[in-house]
Amino acid sequence: MNTAYYLINTVFDLYLMVVLLRIWLQLVRADFYNPFSQFVVKATNPPLKPLRRLIPGFFGIDMAAVVLALIVATVKFTLLKAMNVFIADWSVVLLVGVITVLKKAGVMLFWILIIRALLSWVSQGRSQIEYVMYQLTEPLLAPLRRIIPPMGGLDLSILVAFIGLQALNWLMGDLFGSLWWQL
Repeated sequence: MNTAYYLINTVFDLYLMVVLLRIWLQLVRADFYNPFSQFVVKATNPPLKPLRRLIPGFFGIDMAAVVLALIVATVKFTLLKAMNVFIADWSVVLLVGVITVLKKAGVMLFWILIIRALLSWVSQGRSQIEYVMYQLTEPLLAPLRRIIPPMGGLDLSILVAFIGLQALNWLMGDLFGSLWWQL
């Protein structure tokens, strides 16, 4: 039972992150010819093509990808509920799917900020992955840099973003209680 829980949780969470990356890459208009972006596109295209016929975009947001993210999270908890691992009413499964998408988006943002910070120390700006990480995080960090400019050569915008993400995480924990911390 633990093995099945681990595999379902891991596979669905990883694919959910890829779908969320697809949404994020489209929002920031990242370079889709980058190999990293091409991986994300190729991994999400098979389920997105039929969904796009049914669900149009909305103000530049790929609503088919948003629905796919919700489907992935909801199917994950449906499987866990069927295995009696996730103890909740069937009516709550969709709500938990929505909350999971929100939490995984925040977790993904956290890790991409970490990767960008680490790459800035070791890379010399020629990495294609670093360029995508820059494109993903710059819309968040640029406004922070206007408020808090680099001091002594140190860019504190990532630190401020971490503090804001952590505060948002605690706020969501206050709103959703123990459910937020279990996801």
